[in-house]
Amino acid sequence: MSKKEAGAGVPAHSKGSWTSFLKSIASFNGDLSSLTAPPFILSTTSLTEYSAYWAEHPGIFVAPAKESDPAKRALLVLKWFLSTLHQQYCSRSEKLGSEKKPLNPFLGELYIGKWEGGPDVGETSLISEQVSHHPPATAYAIRNEKHGVELQGYNAQKASFSTTIQIKQIGHALLTLTPPGSDEKEKYVITLPSLHIESLVYGTPFVELEKTTKIVSSTGYVAKIDYSGKGWLSGKKNTFNASLFKASEGEKKPLYTVDGQWSDSFTIKDARTKDVIDRFSIKESAVTPLTLAPLEEQDLYESRRAWSDVAAGIQKGDMDSVSLAKSRIENGQRELRRIEKAEGREWERRFFTHTEEKDADPEFLRLAHSIDLSLDSEKTAGIWRFDAKKAEGARPPYHKTGGEGLGITE
Repeated sequence: MSKKEAGAGVPAHSKGSWTSFLKSIASFNGDLSSLTAPPFILSTTSLTEYSAYWAEHPGIFVAPAKESDPAKRALLVLKWFLSTLHQQYCSRSEKLGSEKKPLNPFLGELYIGKWEGGPDVGETSLISEQVSHHPPATAYAIRNEKHGVELQGYNAQKASFSTTIQIKQIGHALLTLTPPGSDEKEKYVITLPSLHIESLVYGTPFVELEKTTKIVSSTGYVAKIDYSGKGWLSGKKNTFNASLFKASEGEKKPLYTVDGQWSDSFTIKDARTKDVIDRFSIKESAVTPLTLAPLEEQDLYESRRAWSDVAAGIQKGDMDSVSLAKSRIENGQRELRRIEKAEGREWERRFFTHTEEKDADPEFLRLAHSIDLSLDSEKTAGIWRFDAKKAEGARPPYHKTGGEGLGITE
């Protein structure tokens, strides 16, 4: 087997800029998101769009709400979470050949759409909003009214360099559902995995998950997922093993175990009988596309419309037009912040409201503390929650300011 050479995946005309980029990363001290990447590694999509990866299998997303047994319900939540990992961390490199650097969202950026799941699943809606720019944080709400399932959460990324790019995800997800025959809502608090970038030196970067994530339910069940990638001598990439257990009994007495590759397939077993009770294959599970409004009907702050000129420039390789289009948005945003400061006010979030940890929902805090979830609210400008009252009044156009914040005058 021939040894793979450094920069093997880099286009010939970009090798110089890629080498310079790697050197700048290795010597950089701060947030790597501020670095300028070579054109061939730039993505045409914004981080606000990543919220959609949570529900591209809407049938699996709502399945727990149909199960009456609490242990099996918690297992279905675990299965749904595991089914999202391929889309969240692997689908881009498969589609584009390597992981790309996403566009950094601007404050107030929106990504809104819906999945049509057919008569059994119904409609599932997505609202994603960039709720903070310094520090950067994206909040989202995914709701299926037919089955009474809601996922909301927020996340930020802190990137650093230590032999490769390390990314710590800050935030969490909160899944709420109403079990069959019950009037009480059930809650699941979900932590986010850490990750690092593999194959960076070859110019074909892809994501590998590491460490542990947990899911804890208000009914007393805990799921623990441990990630391990391909080692120097053995193992497969994207490997994990998970277990589901009652918090009162501890992880040494699991009810169910799951193992496999989150990018390919996994097997669920009854831990007591060792029987296989379910198998999930990415290749055999079709993704439901998110439906968006036509570009011309989108609000100016919706991601695809706002970044359309930038995306077009990246696709053409015209970095002068990319720089010009990005500058219009950045300068417009700076001017809005200047006006807000002068008037003693701040940007109004359209769909989400932030709160401090001391004022957060007590049950959420109890669950979060039970799995040692560090909220790090100062790194996300607060704890963000979907605000139904705001959403009721939010109809296009979402902002009275028009396009000034995007460098547009209508």
